[in-house]
Amino acid sequence: MPGKTIRHGYLALPAALLLVLPLSACSGSDSGDDATVRFGYIGDYNGASLLAIAEKRGLWKKEGLTAEVKVFTNGPVQIQALNADSLDYGYIGPGAMWLPASGKSKVIAIDTLTYADRVIGRPGITSMKDLKGKKVGVPEGTSGDMVLNIALEEAGMSAGDIEKVNMDPSTIVSAFSSGKIDGAGFFYPAIDTIKKKVPGLEEIASTKDTGDAFPTAFVAGNKVSGDKTTKVIKVLQQANDWRSAHPDETIALTAKMLKVTEAQAKADASHVQTLSTKDLVAKTKNGEVDSWLKKLGDFFVRNKELDENTDPGKYYDGDLYANTYAD
Repeated sequence: MPGKTIRHGYLALPAALLLVLPLSACSGSDSGDDATVRFGYIGDYNGASLLAIAEKRGLWKKEGLTAEVKVFTNGPVQIQALNADSLDYGYIGPGAMWLPASGKSKVIAIDTLTYADRVIGRPGITSMKDLKGKKVGVPEGTSGDMVLNIALEEAGMSAGDIEKVNMDPSTIVSAFSSGKIDGAGFFYPAIDTIKKKVPGLEEIASTKDTGDAFPTAFVAGNKVSGDKTTKVIKVLQQANDWRSAHPDETIALTAKMLKVTEAQAKADASHVQTLSTKDLVAKTKNGEVDSWLKKLGDFFVRNKELDENTDPGKYYDGDLYANTYAD
């Protein structure tokens, strides 16, 4: 099947929608098989760490499940796969949160708060004004697109002030490294790959500078059964608490799954804020998670990705997440 290249950790791999990396012996991939979970992820610490833990700790088996995992370049492609019934669950960053908000999937669990997104420029390009009229690559609909739009907004600029080019992540790495684009709305760990080739790279803007929360999340297809989702949430919650208690071991497991060095996985994890399941449940119950999602929704409305801000209760199943947790 021709198609986009995808990045598994730092390695380019072909055919995202067909690549299956079994974490355990699986008995089939039909979504009607309640014992099989078809799970998408992005090849970074956020997307892979809980899946690596779940396999190593036998958490899928504990819930009577087996897991088939597929690696993707970004969240929007996973949402497409959910709606094509080739996935049951997936992982998205904050830049793709407009898709569940528009009814394309359900958020079943918050994963982390991420601050890995940057607007980058070639050496000598140090501000958004310097990018005016220049070619800027971005994977549209992702957190890279989100940070670019935030930075444009804060600089009093619009997308019309730059030459915005939609590119998949692997193309951005090669295009920036070869000088074919002047800037990018992009994210770590892929930025580390570019830095090796363009050591004078400039970080012009960062989500970290905004002071806002940028949640990553696990999503489910709209047709997935509630019973299966409850089991999956249990796995994610147990893996999340193990990650909180064992950060160094988690980095080692994630590095092994992504086939990168532990130093690379540790650098990636440095852009992430993890929260215990107990804390996530509390923040769900007191409305803090909803406030994160509402603020993202306001941004998506301003950028015309949503017509109106959707009540998070319509796409984040916070009650199920909270009620599933056994303290």
